[in-house]
Amino acid sequence: MGSVVAVIIQLVSGALGGNAAGALMKKLSLGTVLNSIVGIVGGGLGGQLLGLLGLLGLGSGSEGLDLAGILGSIAGGGVGGGVLMAIIGLIKKALAK
Repeated sequence: MGSVVAVIIQLVSGALGGNAAGALMKKLSLGTVLNSIVGIVGGGLGGQLLGLLGLLGLGSGSEGLDLAGILGSIAGGGVGGGVLMAIIGLIKKALAK
């Protein structure tokens, strides 16, 4: 059950990270809806990548989420969402030229 909650946290954080990156980098922004969608995908990927590397504390064998796991999920999801949104924005901008 704890891993499902962690994934939900990563997806929500990814959406927020994608929109925050879009707000900070207006020229790369895809719009609110696409920033959210790309952020959700990036948040899921970023959070899972950090989880596979053992950096989120999710593989510790405990059933519940601790504060470090929650904060790691938020950070992994937010950063992953923001980074993927920026990458997709750069690709879109390059293709528009």
